[in-house]
Amino acid sequence: MAFRADESARAGLASVMDYLVPRPQYLGEEERARSREALHDLSVTLGPVVDAYPSWHPLVRNYERRSYPTTTPSMEYGYKGLDHTRYFVNGFITCPYNDGQEVLDSVQAFPYHPAASVTAERLDVKLYNPECTPILVKCDWFQPLNSDGTIPLRVAMPMLLEMELPCVWDAQVAETWESMRSYFIGRPHGSRSSLFINQETGQAMKKIWEALIYTGMFGPIKV
Repeated sequence: MAFRADESARAGLASVMDYLVPRPQYLGEEERARSREALHDLSVTLGPVVDAYPSWHPLVRNYERRSYPTTTPSMEYGYKGLDHTRYFVNGFITCPYNDGQEVLDSVQAFPYHPAASVTAERLDVKLYNPECTPILVKCDWFQPLNSDGTIPLRVAMPMLLEMELPCVWDAQVAETWESMRSYFIGRPHGSRSSLFINQETGQAMKKIWEALIYTGMFGPIKV
């Protein structure tokens, strides 16, 4: 089935609304309406709801190298105190049952990267449960995004290469685009596009990746 970005974005936002807007037994309707409005406004700024990030994305690239990457924010990426978390293209919301200071401090400790800054702040709205402190962790890109809100090739490709080329010296086989695309373009995705990467960018990334693996630099092609 073809990947339909608009349908995926609508379904993702509905799912986040259902998860993060506190239940009626915990919050009055006026406050719940304010929560819904805040989430809608944040979705305009942060982009569509997603299931996982590309492995090179600034929100997850700060991880200890493993034999394979994971693609959602966690302790492996240097985050502390995350709880009840939902992801957007350019940020995520987490709702710990405390003041959220651990999250703020861990993000503050992230190293500088020339592609984007990652910041964290408390939100003045009730989300998930009135006892939680909602924290927004946001990625601000230094280069403009494409007109459709996706990440341009001139940013995505060097960040992908920055993460993958050091693996050359330990690699035993070369992974194909088909086996790596969830790591390279995030989820949900189609064959060459996602909510992070449009079709044109994804096609170019695929061609560059295939050119690299067919040099033999990563070893024989894994089948």
